[in-house]
Amino acid sequence: MNIFRSLGISEEMDKTLSKMGIVKPTPIQREVIPEVMKGRDVMAKAQTGSGKTYAFALPILEKSKKGGSHIQGIIVTPTRELTIQVADVLKQLTKKQKNTDILAMYGGQSHEQELEELQKNPAYLVGTPGRVLDQIKRGNLDLSHVRFFVLDEADQMLQIGFLNKVEEIIKSTPRSRQMMLFSATMPAPVKKLALKYMKEPKTIEIEEKAAPSSINQFAIFTVDKAKQETILQLVDAFNPKKAVIFCRTKRRVSKLYQVLKSNGTQAGELHGDIPQDKREEVMEAFRKGEIPFLVATDVASRGLDIEGVTHVFNYDIPENTETYTHRIGRTGRAGAEGLSYTLYTSEDRPLLDKIESDLQSRIQKQNLGNTISLKDKENSTSKKKKNKGKRPSSNRNNSTKTSSKEQNAEKEGFYGKRPGNKKSEKASRETARPSIKENKERKKVTNQRAKSNKKPAARPTKPKN
Repeated sequence: MNIFRSLGISEEMDKTLSKMGIVKPTPIQREVIPEVMKGRDVMAKAQTGSGKTYAFALPILEKSKKGGSHIQGIIVTPTRELTIQVADVLKQLTKKQKNTDILAMYGGQSHEQELEELQKNPAYLVGTPGRVLDQIKRGNLDLSHVRFFVLDEADQMLQIGFLNKVEEIIKSTPRSRQMMLFSATMPAPVKKLALKYMKEPKTIEIEEKAAPSSINQFAIFTVDKAKQETILQLVDAFNPKKAVIFCRTKRRVSKLYQVLKSNGTQAGELHGDIPQDKREEVMEAFRKGEIPFLVATDVASRGLDIEGVTHVFNYDIPENTETYTHRIGRTGRAGAEGLSYTLYTSEDRPLLDKIESDLQSRIQKQNLGNTISLKDKENSTSKKKKNKGKRPSSNRNNSTKTSSKEQNAEKEGFYGKRPGNKKSEKASRETARPSIKENKERKKVTNQRAKSNKKPAARPTKPKN
């Protein structure tokens, strides 16, 4: 017996799924679909990429009344990208159905254009909280006949301060509506909101903390000022076909994007300050493989479902394990092998240890020896060129000081102990100053030793096949 059919999905919808290449339900779909088909409210904990969009879309479409002049279902999402993605899934599933228009509402679009679409009586609405609430307050959107209400990525709503707006939207729907809430985590405010408006919800939790085995995970030790140099080194070493680089803030995304661009690397940036038309242009270019790198924040990248991502780079270490698994889960999909590299500093080590503990696995650690910034490196190179041919200063106090972060780099295992013997140093200071001839001889011996001990620059380790 077909598995989707056993969950209550019709033969017609099952054929549609088969044509889309979907033949086996994911764990979240197996748990959620039967409960929604029974008419129960559902509160589900599941990660992005678990297949939850189909978990709520399929039963809603199956239970909806055909035709009608009112919106039957509304799905509220935290970002424009996720709104577009969910709307696309609904459109694919209803391609052959009549009177099932899908409307996606999000910031950056014309209010007048949205009003025209609303007047066509769409069957389903997918939107961001701010835009949906705005149209409600304008008197353009009536949700009094809604039968299904879905809140997707609820924890992200909390993170970006949208829960109050979500509650206002819920209040504009009838009490008889069926409600579903999906979240990667269940913070207290999210759970409180769910229990306040749901009717004896069925709680479903899909434990997906473990990172996929198809992803080879590495952690690269560095210092914050050397992260740009480290990323460029990784880019040069792997030359990825399609990679996502995650940064903690919009400012860091823009800075790294400019560094990649000035280095001749084709990339796109994605964060909240990028205009919507530009965001869509960047995403389309990334999907098509026209640009190999996408530099993004976590919130802006929520809901992105891009095929063929080969590498994920965490420029900034994620603040929790859920975010880590969500990020690296962009690669290694559909049985393909993926690579993830997380840059971490001494201050980040507790976070890295926590991630390893939660995942119950050890992330391979490397150190490429980067402890200076690109700017310092460029200045150092220009000084060397400028001073070429000049005699070095004989000032004994002109010694290089080692920063605390560089000292931490030594502790992380890349550098050996610095040579030095206090007794011998003291004795040498007490001896007479050597002659010019002796200095030349010593310099000659030192240069010969340096040549024989010279090691090639460190490169990131690639996983063995």
